[in-house]
Amino acid sequence: MKSKIIVIEGLDGSGKATQTKILADKLKSREMKVRKLEFPDYSSLSSSLVQMYLNGKFGVKPDDVNAYAASAFYAVDRVASYLQFWKKDYNEGTVILSDRYATSNIIYQMAKIDKNDRDSFIEWQSDFEYSKLGIPKPDKVIYLDVDPDISQKLMEKRYGGDKSKMDLHERNVKFLLDCRKSALYAAQKCGWTVINCCENGEIKTIEAIAEEIEEAISDILC
Repeated sequence: MKSKIIVIEGLDGSGKATQTKILADKLKSREMKVRKLEFPDYSSLSSSLVQMYLNGKFGVKPDDVNAYAASAFYAVDRVASYLQFWKKDYNEGTVILSDRYATSNIIYQMAKIDKNDRDSFIEWQSDFEYSKLGIPKPDKVIYLDVDPDISQKLMEKRYGGDKSKMDLHERNVKFLLDCRKSALYAAQKCGWTVINCCENGEIKTIEAIAEEIEEAISDILC
């Protein structure tokens, strides 16, 4: 089978890591070759600029670093990961499952861009990472949409109510609301699959969301 890249996107607190692991385990049980990725890759030195940015070294607000500069920080981390760790797997027919990918720049950094310039930013991002830097394009992007009020509660639970542990994205609620708008716009523009993870004011069960994800990828793993 030709290699496929499946990306699971979503704002913080949407359950991306959990769902990526569940999907990886399911595909492995079918005896598929699977490589699971997570971005940013905090275990690698290539994420240093990302960490500095999120820790407020360049300014305490997301807008203190413009969309293009911040996008470059994240892009460098991804291309370094590709060249060092998974290029061979991709060339050998492995299914690549990624918790976030180049598509995250569209969600988070496009939130800083004027609405009239969204399309040009999407085109720039695609050309920069896929054409100029040479990382492979994803075959399927799934966006896990969680009501912001619910995701905020989940994040607070994750950090035990200690907001000082949040990075400059996580603690800026207005910015995250703008990111959600960017994500839903990009999903429509770029053909991403949106999975509504909430029902009746509560988040759906992990199993229910996992079933929807499995159904969403069935068309590319035949």
